[in-house]
Amino acid sequence: MIKLITIFLSLLLVFGWGTPVMAQSQQPSITQEQLKQGDELANQAFAATNAGDFATAEMYWTQIIEQFPTNAGAWSNRGNSRVSQNKLQAALKDYNKAIELAPNVTDPYLNRGAALEGLGKWEDAIADYNHVLELDPKDAMAYNNRGNAKAGLGKWEDAIADYKKSNDIAPNFAFARANYALALYETGEIDQAIRQMRNIVRKYPKFADMRAALTAAYWVKGEQGEAESNWVAAYGLDPRYKDINWVTNIRRWPPSMVVALDKFLKLQ
Repeated sequence: MIKLITIFLSLLLVFGWGTPVMAQSQQPSITQEQLKQGDELANQAFAATNAGDFATAEMYWTQIIEQFPTNAGAWSNRGNSRVSQNKLQAALKDYNKAIELAPNVTDPYLNRGAALEGLGKWEDAIADYNHVLELDPKDAMAYNNRGNAKAGLGKWEDAIADYKKSNDIAPNFAFARANYALALYETGEIDQAIRQMRNIVRKYPKFADMRAALTAAYWVKGEQGEAESNWVAAYGLDPRYKDINWVTNIRRWPPSMVVALDKFLKLQ
């Protein structure tokens, strides 16, 4: 019974997944040895993910799915490993299966929404985030992600409202605050955006995203010293911000922030 609890904790409860899906199924009884193997595979999958080896993590989740095909958590986690490899269509199939197995759990909808964003299917992503909020109106991640999808549609005021709601629910959710600041900049609220960025950096001095954003904002304002000092910190923390394509298409900064950073980078 101890191993049963362990495998459920590894695959489900750490994600807030309530009643274990396997306990709800009609599949044949599972042996203690199978549960032990499943738990070991889950630990290896998490370790591979933490090491950034998403292909290996996918392999372990596949092995778990083969043993426990009605475990929604395993399907959703394999989808996550596939998203990290940009296998978005394959990931969608995994999330669809997870939703089929656990239709009242929020995680697969959140994950599927993120994959749909990666495909530029903004409205479909918003529909998933709306469903999450129907299930849990206090889900800060759903508000933040819905803001991202609305930003993808160019609906910046709507995005700002979602980022603000996310931050109200979870004040320590740094990326929601960062997205709020970036969206403010896009709508022309330059001084307010910079104040927000500075407040975030004051609380999280190693937050590369906001260091890079301050670099861009200060450079455009002609405050070269401030821009340079923030860039030293940003680049040291995360050199990807030197890749304007990554900033545009992966991090998905607003257009005006991308232009500002590009101006700085071209003079480096």
